[in-house]
Formats: sequence, C-alpha cells, structure tokens
Amino acid sequence: MIFTDTHTHLYYEQDAEKQALLMERCLENGVNRLFLPNVDVASIARIDDLVNKYPQNCFAMAGLHPCDVKEGYQEQLDIIYETISGRKIYAIGEIGIDLYWDKTTLSIQQDAFHKQISWAKDLGLPIVIHCREAFDEVFEVLESERDEKLRGIFHCFTGNVEQAKQAIDLNFYLGIGGVVTYKKAGLDMVLSEIPLENLVLETDSPYLAPVPFRGKPNESSYLIYVAQKLADIYSVSVEEIATVTTENSKKVFGI
Repeated sequence: MIFTDTHTHLYYEQDAEKQALLMERCLENGVNRLFLPNVDVASIARIDDLVNKYPQNCFAMAGLHPCDVKEGYQEQLDIIYETISGRKIYAIGEIGIDLYWDKTTLSIQQDAFHKQISWAKDLGLPIVIHCREAFDEVFEVLESERDEKLRGIFHCFTGNVEQAKQAIDLNFYLGIGGVVTYKKAGLDMVLSEIPLENLVLETDSPYLAPVPFRGKPNESSYLIYVAQKLADIYSVSVEEIATVTTENSKKVFGI
C-alpha cells in the first residue's frame, strides 16, 4: 500500500535528526511519495537538499507562493525560472491568489499567477494552486487560461460542490488534506457528490493537521488519517483510497 502526499513542506524542518525522523515515520506508514511545493527563492536549496537525500521518495516543484508576491516579485520569478532548467521538477507550484493576508497585492498576484501558468504550459507541467479567500479571482484567471495544456491540482480544496465541479472541468484534481476531518468544515458533504477519481491526498505539513492532531504541527505520516476519513466517506477500504489517489497523482505528475 503506497500513499502519496502531493503537498508537503517537510523541508521546513531543518534539524537533520528531526527531519530524518519525519521521513522515517512517513515510510513506516506507507507514505512513500512526497511532492514538495516551492514558496520562494530561499526554499529552493532546502527542497533540493531533501530530494538529494531521498531521491526515490521526494519530488520538487518550483514556484512563487502568492503571499510572497510583493515588491520586487519579478526578480524572484526570474531567479526561480532560471533554476528550472538545471533541476528536475514535476510541477509549477505552489502558485495562485491569497486574499486572506493582503488584498492590496491582488493585481501583482494575478500577474505572477499568469506568468507561472505560462511557464507550466511551455514546459508541459501541471500547476499546483494555492487559493485562500479568492475562489472567484482564481477561477477568473483559470478560465482566461483554459486550454488543453492547463491542468494540475487545486491544493487544499475547501470549496463547495459547484466550485469543485468547476475545478474538475478545468482539468484539475482536488487536493484533500486534514480539513476533511474537521467536523464543521463540511468538506465531507461536498465530497459525497464528487467521485474519488477526482481526488489526490495531501497534508500541507506542517500546517492543517488532521484530527486527532488538530492544532499541533502536521507531518506527512498523518496522511493515513486523511485516507481513513475518505475511506469512511466513500465506503471503501483505505487500501483502495491509497491505490486510486496514488494513481491519480501519477497522472498529474507523470511519475
């Protein structure tokens, strides 16, 4: 049984011993595939270090997180783009729009989003979308970019049924993490109307830990709690959840 965490910031842990223990617990729980979203220039080296340590398990992305789209973002984009040719990456991400922290940067977030989507299309790669309090704004960009090359994952999907169907229609899988275990989130009701074939698993560690660890640091080994919740929602075995979602991740990332 192989689980795939399609979105983990495991590289945030810089203590070598603690990082090794995090990976050890992942592998013990069958979480053998971990995809690492980039957030800024500084995180590139951290991601590469983890990939070099665990080349069979860790896979890199490249992108500028919308919360890091600030003054001078064009230079950050240029640096990130220049690193892509010398590295093996499997997606452009995480990219998108975040209006939770700062609504004044919307126009430059939109610009950075468009530019990075163009990278993905040119490179034949999927994108991994960060969307927080910005569904309308994100969909506006995606609809303007809609074509056969646009595809990827809607990371940490927390929308309603209509938004889920719109994302799927745009050729995106829904990234489902710890939020699905939260009683008041209502995501379980949304997923009851969405086929399992449209989902991938993620943790977004160290954020959004699932129940019973809510409020504590998350880690990729906790992916099994997300899988169990999906098994309950779809009335299938955890093994089937692992099989279907890992197969979906292979379709997205090509590995």
